Amino acid sequence: MEPNDRRKPCFCMMQTALLLLVGISYNSVNRVLLCPIVGLNSQKILYTHSEMKVIDHISQSTKPLVSFEILPPLKGKGIQSLYNHLDPLMEFKPSFINVTYHRSEHVFKKKVDGTFEKVVVRKRPGTESICAAIMNKYNVDTVPHLICGGFGINETEDALINLNYLGIDNVLVLRGDAAKNEASFEPEPGGHKYASDLLKQVVNLNSGIYLEEELKNTTKTKFCIGVAGYPEKHFEAPNMDSDLQYLKQKVDAGADYIVTQMFFNNQKYFDFVDACRAIGITVPIIPGLKPIYTKKQLTVLPKVFHIDLPTDLSNAIMKCKDDTEVEKVGTEWLLTQSKELYKANVPVLHYYTLGRPNMVCDVMKAFL
Repeated sequence: MEPNDRRKPCFCMMQTALLLLVGISYNSVNRVLLCPIVGLNSQKILYTHSEMKVIDHISQSTKPLVSFEILPPLKGKGIQSLYNHLDPLMEFKPSFINVTYHRSEHVFKKKVDGTFEKVVVRKRPGTESICAAIMNKYNVDTVPHLICGGFGINETEDALINLNYLGIDNVLVLRGDAAKNEASFEPEPGGHKYASDLLKQVVNLNSGIYLEEELKNTTKTKFCIGVAGYPEKHFEAPNMDSDLQYLKQKVDAGADYIVTQMFFNNQKYFDFVDACRAIGITVPIIPGLKPIYTKKQLTVLPKVFHIDLPTDLSNAIMKCKDDTEVEKVGTEWLLTQSKELYKANVPVLHYYTLGRPNMVCDVMKAFL
């Protein structure tokens, strides 16, 4: 979910160089890949990228859309591992794909002299390039996650500029989790403490306001900005009312839509939407859905994500003899959730696929 890895590569230049090696060029004005036809002075368009914002996808559809959320491959894994994950999902024509990011970790490595050295480790690098790769291969819009943790405001601006160069005009802004060695979230020196501050930086760029105030005749970006919502309350909020007020502040500051934390009881989503509408939040609210496939998740999900699992679901999982049976229960539960939400005409069915694309495929084949 973090925007870049401090190395600041101009991926657009690297990508263009690579494409030229294989006889393909990139037209950054029209967002198209061009392939020269041997013997002719003309060029053949391989594909045209739609370059639509999330809110445009929603406003132009008369039925619920489908979107997926994925993790970048672990360091050491090739891009093919990502394609293998996405290939079966593309049958369902997602309107956009979210690419998450996890902040760097600090680990202590023992040196030869017996002392320990603090080292920064990034397990899933390359969000910007992964978004570009998905866009190029599948002709689908991507939504990179941006977080506060681990980045100063200048690094964040550089990441946003790179995304703009790549024609990626959707972002989801989040505060992000605390580092593993921190009891609570601590911002990077010179970085944002709250998602609302990060959001304002994106809004400023959309207005042509850069950190270097003396810049003249600046180009305005056009990011569509999503934020997170919590049907069961953010665990750090004292109560639901205050959590909703913080959410409204983000919407009033320029957020275009909301994506919810996962939930397993649709009524909690419906109640959340009603509560948002009651205080004047009118932007689309996208439900986030996740499959359950192991017994271990009965304890992990409540602990990590601070959510409740319905009694009927937990009882059914506890009766399972193994995780193969759990997967069947989880698939049926997700299917029931999806059908009800689809019937309620939600804006988008957003699936946290995260390692289980086949379960999501089975669900959608059953009702789409």
